[in-house]
Amino acid sequence: MKNLVPLLALIVCTALALPCSAQTADAELAEIGVDAYVYGYPLVTMEYTRRVMTNVAKPSGSHAPMGQFLLMRKYPDAAFKDVTAPNADTLYSTAWLDLAKEPYILRLPKMNDRYFLMPMLSGWTNVFEVPGKRTTGTKAQAYAITGPNWKGTLPDGLVELKSPTNMVWILGRTYCTGTPEDYEAAHKVMDKYDLHPLSAFATQYVAPAGKVNPEVDMKTPVREQVHRLDAVEYFTLLAKLMKDNPPAKDDAPIIAKLAKIGIVPGKDFDAEKLPAAVAASVPKTAQTKIMGHFAQAGSDLNGWTFTTKAGVYGTEYLQRALITAIGLGANRPQDAVYPTSTVDVDGKPYSGANKYVMHFPKGETPPADGFWSITMYNAEYFFVDNPLDKYTVSPRNDLQFNADGSLDLYIQNESPGKDKEANWLPAPKDKFVLMMRLYWPTEKAPSIIDGSWKPPGVKQVGK
Repeated sequence: MKNLVPLLALIVCTALALPCSAQTADAELAEIGVDAYVYGYPLVTMEYTRRVMTNVAKPSGSHAPMGQFLLMRKYPDAAFKDVTAPNADTLYSTAWLDLAKEPYILRLPKMNDRYFLMPMLSGWTNVFEVPGKRTTGTKAQAYAITGPNWKGTLPDGLVELKSPTNMVWILGRTYCTGTPEDYEAAHKVMDKYDLHPLSAFATQYVAPAGKVNPEVDMKTPVREQVHRLDAVEYFTLLAKLMKDNPPAKDDAPIIAKLAKIGIVPGKDFDAEKLPAAVAASVPKTAQTKIMGHFAQAGSDLNGWTFTTKAGVYGTEYLQRALITAIGLGANRPQDAVYPTSTVDVDGKPYSGANKYVMHFPKGETPPADGFWSITMYNAEYFFVDNPLDKYTVSPRNDLQFNADGSLDLYIQNESPGKDKEANWLPAPKDKFVLMMRLYWPTEKAPSIIDGSWKPPGVKQVGK
């Protein structure tokens, strides 16, 4: 019977007058195309994010020119659409660097024990270095961030941080309670974050004005812009970006496959190697595959999905693409774990038409040496507008504990009452997503990292 399979396939193809060899070849190219799309998704998304966030003449709002810090003075609100799944727990200090010409110098002041971290992402979204309270302490620090091909001598007193790509995104986070007093204290520290090119090391550096490109779409969310690209546009950009942002050595097997559809590091995309009929199906198929990976992305406990495979991905390309899609800029697990939930404890999708409670027994709130919070997002992973401009619930809200020491959080569209609003996480009227953040999660039991602490499920309690 086994020997009859090829014969039967030949008979079927002949009867239907189908070019079987062509179909087989196209199927292989389509599969490679989807793999290539998934593989390149972080780099393409980073480039579109960079374009949007740096397309200004001077730092303003959530944007800053290349090579300059954007110091966010307050937490993002529901209008913020530059990055999916933003946080409202720490003040961002972000900067985009191009290391192709020269290194950049980063100086950090004494932090006075304030929690902070300064993760540095490569063009492929891997966190290659992360100065911060957990790793380097809160003393004054100075670094030279160098590109993959840079060779030279650095001034004394600088610690070299070698980036694997010329594109670098510094996605700094500084803890702040959000009160006027702590905003002021945090701003004083952040204003001392210093960034300048190596050539300006011994000068009084004044950052030049940025160049504004009117053709950059500043309104459409980045993910939507990326998803609108057809396969030729997508792969043309990917090949261009790979010239300055080379693949890792471990990527050799997939790079060999990509060559079959015209993607070769250091060269322009050869679109003739990808048939138009095949190319037409690639983006949607790949996007579906990326988002469909959510259920397999990590542990699934009580309706919460989380992973310790973030920040550094190796050859887990689908995992990397999913994190890019729903949480661009994710940290290493030692710095943060992000349990995410789309369903309640009974497996039913969340809806703002219902009321929910999340109950923590005494002493079992999320174990973190930094802090924890729970954030509300709509179905597209953006903040939900609400009368209180409240997007998270965390200990900084002066949570009200029950008499037995347990804690109830109220997740619903309408206020549960003034006496419970400290514990309220406002929801939209329709679908929503919850994301818990444990910054610097405790590594000794109970710990989410080793599984000895598990997030409790969210229970529906009414309509």
